[in-house]
Amino acid sequence: MKHAFLDHHSQTESPIHHLDARAKIIVFFTFILIGVSSPPTSFLLFSLLAMALIGIALLARLPLGHLLKKVLVILPFLFVVTISIPFMKKDAVGGGYNLGLGGLSLSQSGLWILWNVVIKSCLGVFSIILLSSTTSFPQLIKGMERLGSPKIFTMITSFMYRYSFILIDEMYRMKRARDSRCFGGRGFWQTKVIGHMIGTLFLRSFHRGERVYLAMLSRGYHGTMPETTARRFGLGEIIFLFLSPLLLFLRIYLA
Repeated sequence: MKHAFLDHHSQTESPIHHLDARAKIIVFFTFILIGVSSPPTSFLLFSLLAMALIGIALLARLPLGHLLKKVLVILPFLFVVTISIPFMKKDAVGGGYNLGLGGLSLSQSGLWILWNVVIKSCLGVFSIILLSSTTSFPQLIKGMERLGSPKIFTMITSFMYRYSFILIDEMYRMKRARDSRCFGGRGFWQTKVIGHMIGTLFLRSFHRGERVYLAMLSRGYHGTMPETTARRFGLGEIIFLFLSPLLLFLRIYLA
């Protein structure tokens, strides 16, 4: 049972990987807040944010091709959501572009909205991918706890992360059992088999969760997870945290 789709490359050796999770959470969420709060005309600020994120990725020794593929995953969803935006909002005379296709035209304000959504989504997703690629999920959860996140939220998230792998393996076992019985999967009537598989997977997950909870109670679980010794901020974390006020300065004077 080995899956690495959530925190791929998080075990790489680099100066960024060795930083405390709290520092990385603060800095990368500052990137997101600065990007989201900036007006769409802040081309210089967006360029600096992108270059800073690429610089962090290079310092973390992450393959840019892998990161780019993950960022491009959101483009189909953005396309579905935003494809109609340039055609919806009407501008004043001279504020749009006539395509010459049956009166079809693009509004200038709609194009600005489209650019605003795309650039901010890409920068935000890139920041989250860098955070998850440089911080293992358990460290990320502990960092969020030490920053004051509700324990019930971090506990549910950690359980979801840990047992999602068991759920995926159970799904693969059911798929192998289905395929070993010469399942074609091309006829409409065979959707009934898939429906039964989904129901069975739900029931197995429910019963597995009950068994896991009883096993935890038998080992002394009382609603909280054991605490680990908090790591102190070193020079590397302090230097990395200086990015946050620098980003705020750029947001104020460039946006």
